[in-house]
Amino acid sequence: MIRVMIVDDDALVRLGLADLLADDPGIEVVAQAADGLQAIELATAHDVDVALVDVRMPRMDGIAATIRLRALPRAPKVVILTTFDLDEYVYDALAAGADGFLLKDTDPDEILRAVHLVAAGSAMLHPSAARRLIDRYHATTRSGTTAAQARLDRLTPRERDVLALLAQGDTNADIAARLAMRESTVKAHVSRILTALEVTNRVQAALLARDAGLGA
Repeated sequence: MIRVMIVDDDALVRLGLADLLADDPGIEVVAQAADGLQAIELATAHDVDVALVDVRMPRMDGIAATIRLRALPRAPKVVILTTFDLDEYVYDALAAGADGFLLKDTDPDEILRAVHLVAAGSAMLHPSAARRLIDRYHATTRSGTTAAQARLDRLTPRERDVLALLAQGDTNADIAARLAMRESTVKAHVSRILTALEVTNRVQAALLARDAGLGA
């Protein structure tokens, strides 16, 4: 059972998400928060696996909340909820440790899929919007590109192949199919990649890969 917390200042959005998630027998909504500060309190009191977090909220926004949530002893995975017009903030949230994001008009089935993917250790980067948003708002400097390339030099050629597909938003199953590998082998490669690149999740690894021009 995946334990989910919904964080949004719009009561109707919270209600709609709660109704959607309740239809999935593998998901339990254990908490609902109206802002980032309440989210921290509830995540401390409850065992939360995945938090769906809005970007703009009173008292504490989704970016600050993501940093605080990921720093908790029992840190939940975080998926950012946003609208396209606000996505200049999404990169900051992903860099802070979020495992992905959803546009608020995402198909309901994709929202459920995102919860399951993130809970299982994968990331949810919307196939088209994620790349567009990161490209638009993540302008790398020459020094940043050089530093990213230096980290990638720590990887084996096979690990670079895996990272290139990861940077495109592929799941472990997708990567296994495309590289003719077992999924367990892909998981081992991903674990090694995160360690070598000194990042905490797949999204940060993907951003670093894009900084270095891999898979761009």
